[in-house]
Amino acid sequence: MQASRARLFKEYKEVQREKAADPDIQLVCDDSNIFKWTALIKGPSETPYEGGVFQLAFSVPEQYPLQPPQVRFLTKIFHPNVHFKTGEICLDILKNAWSPAWTLQSVCRAIIALMGHPEPDSPLNCDSGNLLRSGDIRGFQSMARMYTRLAAMPKKG
Repeated sequence: MQASRARLFKEYKEVQREKAADPDIQLVCDDSNIFKWTALIKGPSETPYEGGVFQLAFSVPEQYPLQPPQVRFLTKIFHPNVHFKTGEICLDILKNAWSPAWTLQSVCRAIIALMGHPEPDSPLNCDSGNLLRSGDIRGFQSMARMYTRLAAMPKKG
């Protein structure tokens, strides 16, 4: 556990130092628990998520970095690889392709990349996956844009 604390503290210092370097990701450690983090990520441009800000919750195991963190969307998102109710994310690096070389920041980058390149063949959200698999790109983008507007964009007024 001491090694995971040291690693997380090192990542915390890097995040503080590089805040301006990556404007798409705002990673914040819980004040009272270094194993709990949240992130705000910006939806990638030229996707239905553009303009949205999505909140992620990280639960880091004591075996980190040998085991991956558990990450889920707190913001509702219409995406084939994200469970609509729980926010669970289907991403290989959070499961069997994890490597201790990954950091919480690089996990956020991978999630942003997944937002721009959904994998409809392993869906957690079947409605979203089915739209893409059947070739209804317009239908998928319209639903994804609608949920982005409803859940991930600041309310006007």
